[in-house]
Amino acid sequence: MTILQSLDGYYKRMAERGEAEPPGFSREKIGFRIVLAEDGTPVSVQSLAVMTGRKQTPKLLYVPAAVKRTVGILPNLLWDKTAYTLGRTAGEGRRTAEEHAAFKAANLAFIGESQDAGLLAFRRFLEHWRPDRFDAAPFQPAMLDANIIFALQNETRDLHERVAVRALLDARTGSGAAGLNCLITGVNAAPARLHPVIKGVWGAQSSGAALVSFNLDAFSSYGKEQGDNAPTSEAAAFRYGAALNRMLDRGSRNRLPGTVGDASIVFWADTSAKVDEAGAKQAEDNFAAMMDPPDDAEEAALVRSKLEALADGRPAQDVPLDLWPGTRFHVLGLAPNAARISVRYWLDDDFTVFAARLAGHYEALRIEPPPWRTKLPSVSRMLVKTTALQEKFENIPNALAGEVMRAVLSGTPYPRTWLTAAIIRLRAGDDPAAGWHAAAIKACLHRIPTEESPPMSLKEDHDNTAYQLGRLFAVLEKAQYAALGRVNATIADRYYGAASATPARVFGPLLRGAQTHLSTARKLGKFWAGPRLESIMAHLPPDLPRSLRLEDQGRFGIGYFHERAYRAAKEPDPEPTPNEEAHS
Repeated sequence: MTILQSLDGYYKRMAERGEAEPPGFSREKIGFRIVLAEDGTPVSVQSLAVMTGRKQTPKLLYVPAAVKRTVGILPNLLWDKTAYTLGRTAGEGRRTAEEHAAFKAANLAFIGESQDAGLLAFRRFLEHWRPDRFDAAPFQPAMLDANIIFALQNETRDLHERVAVRALLDARTGSGAAGLNCLITGVNAAPARLHPVIKGVWGAQSSGAALVSFNLDAFSSYGKEQGDNAPTSEAAAFRYGAALNRMLDRGSRNRLPGTVGDASIVFWADTSAKVDEAGAKQAEDNFAAMMDPPDDAEEAALVRSKLEALADGRPAQDVPLDLWPGTRFHVLGLAPNAARISVRYWLDDDFTVFAARLAGHYEALRIEPPPWRTKLPSVSRMLVKTTALQEKFENIPNALAGEVMRAVLSGTPYPRTWLTAAIIRLRAGDDPAAGWHAAAIKACLHRIPTEESPPMSLKEDHDNTAYQLGRLFAVLEKAQYAALGRVNATIADRYYGAASATPARVFGPLLRGAQTHLSTARKLGKFWAGPRLESIMAHLPPDLPRSLRLEDQGRFGIGYFHERAYRAAKEPDPEPTPNEEAHS
């Protein structure tokens, strides 16, 4: 099933829930309502602003579908900004008179010979309105450039909600060549000339961008123009656009909060004869909770238990996901691309497959002790901690974020660029003891088929040289702290990058310098460092490697983290053993 076919099918569910506009309508920001008497005289003006946080914003309402404007003058039906509806604007308004004239002509033509009371009042308003009338009551300067709708006096519904208006909108025919089969439905119908504008994609134009468009000769085929290149019926184009726009709304339960890199991510479940609305909603709620675990400790623990059960190999039907078997699930990542929207990834599969892959992702990240608390980290959280300068989300490499998310959802190896980025950040000064980089490195190495999976927790007899060198470096750093206390720059601050890349050049001087720290620490009654160093050195070859490849630099970081975490968890230094006294 294609993206557009799946969106077209999902529209029906959204419409039944009242979450999507009816055909011929779009949801727009409306600032004011003008109430008309039956003779077309403006009686009052009503502000439709609502409080959003600490500020007032226009109200989102379903109105006749907005036109797709570029540089031309194109009016909307029964609503528009004041330059079109009233012939007034806050700026210079060089084209205001033309815009108002176009609005008047288009709406009079739309009304035609209708005898509906509301449309007759609107006709009289258009015929008698003069822009200078705006300077008198009930109009106000705050209305300028806001979107305006109209209503008939003593009625609770707006003009565009009247039955007569719906009938006129339904009667309108689409443009373009007839007799083409719709690529979404297969029905023979007139194709949409322009596909709907998609709004809500982070970083794209605020007025919306196109997911499907043909506006240059290079995009055209066999001399066809615009929508005829990919014939999609007006009805199907509206449905997929309406479904996608509503899923991209801020606060939508079909959208992950924030972004992953530059990608806005939406997701939805299909219903079938076996999967009802409740089952599909449960799948969507489960996915949202698994991708971005809740802050509530109890809920986070529940999500974690489900993922751990799946990671341990339990069949999905035995895990309390409250799903119908066979629930089909879709995930779509969209990124800005000038005036268009690009598809970062599109994945669809059985929901239990996605759940198992997410469980596998968290299992790959698992490291002891975990750098996070009860709440498992989202993909964005992992990326900002391991790849972003100053831990700012805008500094996450966009292409890398897309590839990591694709790997998470498809269960494939993580991109090598994630391993590289994490190691570069450690060499640039990120704290290797925090554990975030170690978890990311472990996950990347875990999924490389030719590499041995690193240990999840401290493994003192691990036979990997790079891992033991990381442990050794951590002990040398802790010995420095035991002898000197806090210093302005530890050996990790000065030598971590070089030690993890060229150990033979760095460890000789470090080990010689460590003898002073060990002696001072023993005089202070701290006897653990000497035996710890000897234990680690027993696992190292006589000649240390001149350099470490990228994967082993990652293992160095894991060994360092494990050893640092081990020392942090230890009780205060015990009394010296006879062997330790011999060293003092």
